Amino acid sequence: MRNSLSALILRIFRNSDRKYLLGVLCIMTLVLPVEAGAKIYLDINEPSTQKIKIAIPDFKDFSGAKGNPKFASALPAVVGNDLELSGYFLSMDKDAFLEESGGAAGFGKIRFKDWSVIGADILLKAGYTTLGQTLEVDARLYDVYRGRLIMGKRFLGKVGEERHLMHRVSDAIIYALTGHRGMFLSKLAYVANTTGKKEIYVSDYDGADAQMITSDNSIALFPKWSPSGDKILFNSYREGGPMLYMKDLVTGKIRRLSGRKGLNIGAAWSPDGKTIALTLSHEGNPDIYTIDLTGKIIERITNHWAIDVSPSFSPDGKKIVFVSNRSGNPQLYVRDLVAGTDERLTFEGKYNTSPAWSPLNKIAFSAMGGGRVDICTIDSDGGNWRKLTEYQANNEDPCWSPDGRYLAFSSNRNGGYHLFLMNANGQNQKKITSSRGDQISPSWVSR
Repeated sequence: MRNSLSALILRIFRNSDRKYLLGVLCIMTLVLPVEAGAKIYLDINEPSTQKIKIAIPDFKDFSGAKGNPKFASALPAVVGNDLELSGYFLSMDKDAFLEESGGAAGFGKIRFKDWSVIGADILLKAGYTTLGQTLEVDARLYDVYRGRLIMGKRFLGKVGEERHLMHRVSDAIIYALTGHRGMFLSKLAYVANTTGKKEIYVSDYDGADAQMITSDNSIALFPKWSPSGDKILFNSYREGGPMLYMKDLVTGKIRRLSGRKGLNIGAAWSPDGKTIALTLSHEGNPDIYTIDLTGKIIERITNHWAIDVSPSFSPDGKKIVFVSNRSGNPQLYVRDLVAGTDERLTFEGKYNTSPAWSPLNKIAFSAMGGGRVDICTIDSDGGNWRKLTEYQANNEDPCWSPDGRYLAFSSNRNGGYHLFLMNANGQNQKKITSSRGDQISPSWVSR
């Protein structure tokens, strides 16, 4: 299993000896006509429902100087991509749009029939103004069927940061329709070997605007965002063995947290950001420990002859899911930190690794079977085991979006390993990175 933390550790030691009802009611009241034939229904807990067709014409340039004509098409492209990645929308082809008096994105009288006849459910019309480095966008969202305004807002930002501004527009659209915020302002951290060495990168949730944040010129692995989004844990061989480091994204400083003999690997943040769980082997056997933000050991969590790795905290911080080979093959176990007991979670399959516990109390993990690795989910009590990927090469390293409604993962279905997004039920799988080399081990945070 390529670059999987659990597989890596096991191989080393084998060789060495995510308001629901309110949201639905809001959208039904807001955009559903009483008559039969109503088309718009947005249930964010079931993204398998029919996608809403949204028309997004080019934005109108209201600037007197017209200094940024490229924004007319570039800005709506970001919103369209956001909404398609959400899994709830289908962004319509501009070639199908009919001409309107006043221009495609004017704010005069809208002929809704022109949009209804091409099948649009909702319509986003917007204009922008640039003044120096200031960018202002006036966005209006309409229900085509009823011919009424759903949302009208102005957004202020900077030239050069227009993608962030458009993510705010996308977030406002999702909120207007559901009462829930979207994922569009979140961030990813991941490992990439674009330079020939494995370094840690940070990007927007959709893989854009990637920036390398380590320059170890060695091997950096397994980044994990802090809950507050201002720090990232990672492992690096910059000083020899696999040690644990923390980068402060505010100051830019990197500090070693654990450099004990043997393994210092696979760190996970507690929900309150005050405790870190990781695997240490300084006493011989790889067990899970907790440390504070100075690196001081708080507690030894597991004490077993088997190999215990890959911890992930429950949303309330009272439990940890981890991987152990104590039953002969790698399986998932849950440790109750209050009672001090362990319970086996997975019984299907012989190789289950890389668990990630979601804010909505689901656990995602990688499972090997039939010569491939797939992403699966299971309830925290062991029920509702489900395979989300299948027949698409290897799919690894699952991590949850901050709201628990999406998963990011790495896959080699297109050749090298790249990052993909999908809804929590496995639908709408989309590739989001295409850089040279491999991109693996994503970690997701709200920013």
